Amino acid sequence: MEKDTVEIDLDDPRFRIKPYQQMIASCTGALITSMIVTPLDVVKIRLQAQQKAMLSNKCFLYCNGLMDHLCSCGNGKGPEWLRANGKFNGTFDALFKIGKKEGILSLWSGLSPTLVLAIPATIMYFVSYEQLRISLKDYHNSKINKEKLHQEQPFWIPIVAGGTARVFAASLVSPVELIRTKMQSQKLSYAELRQALKTVVKYSGVSGLWMGLSSTLLRDVPFSAIYWFNYETLKKTFVNFQHTFTFNLIAGAVAGSVAALSTIPFDVVKTHRQIEMGEKEIYSDKPVRTSSTISIIRRIYDQNGVRGLYTGLAPRLIKVAPACAIMIATFEQGKRFFQERNANEMLGLESNVRFFRHNNT
Repeated sequence: MEKDTVEIDLDDPRFRIKPYQQMIASCTGALITSMIVTPLDVVKIRLQAQQKAMLSNKCFLYCNGLMDHLCSCGNGKGPEWLRANGKFNGTFDALFKIGKKEGILSLWSGLSPTLVLAIPATIMYFVSYEQLRISLKDYHNSKINKEKLHQEQPFWIPIVAGGTARVFAASLVSPVELIRTKMQSQKLSYAELRQALKTVVKYSGVSGLWMGLSSTLLRDVPFSAIYWFNYETLKKTFVNFQHTFTFNLIAGAVAGSVAALSTIPFDVVKTHRQIEMGEKEIYSDKPVRTSSTISIIRRIYDQNGVRGLYTGLAPRLIKVAPACAIMIATFEQGKRFFQERNANEMLGLESNVRFFRHNNT
């Protein structure tokens, strides 16, 4: 009975969950999160793409699902969806107009590649983070001869582990992320994905599938480092509170919101660069190089000031807060389930061993 009242340390070396258990724990959260936040992601990217279409004298033209081409548009025309829906005046206005003019299901455009993206990315990200964090924690405590059952975790470990894990995950799924952004910004159909990939490879080579990775890492690495630092700090600060599912929801939402607010300018740049992926001068056979991160930031700032760098902030925060909350709470719940299972198996095995020894003495 006493064992049931004891709070199990999730980092207890005796009961640590295995990598395949971490994989299972992360998959459910990825699926649920993707279903809930995809409409908000569509709106966020549409708002950022709308801003980009208005930044220059060039506009997007929808060409039977092929990649965007740039041409001089003195009449101010923009992407097909922008002409059909009119200018979006915020998150809820975009949700209403897209749902009304394009159909409710269009809010889940790009869901298939989102799921294809979410599953491997989430598995690699969370498993990598946990393995790195535990390894660094064990190494740190071995250097100071800390007892294994009472280890401490310095603040820099979640920062290093979070940033490194994000590099691995983002590099793995960058091609799918790029195509997903294109689908959501222009409402490409699923049947046109293959042609989109061919267009990218034709003009930019295989490396073109990783176009925009640098700006993605510029956003995701600091986001991950800030997120995990905040989350682990909240857990450490409220160490006397029971870390229930509700606690993890709140901690994940707070940590994610702070990280999103800190990195939104880089999210804007990332979307701009990925939308430029298929843009070519219509009268030139040579592809146009995408702008550098610095030049994009400067152009946005010159046109709209600091406010322009925070385009899509509201839908990003609305998306990130529940996404981080659901993902981390589900993951932690899965970890606890498997750890309690491992603990019961271990304690049961030890009890059987003691019983066997007692009966044989």
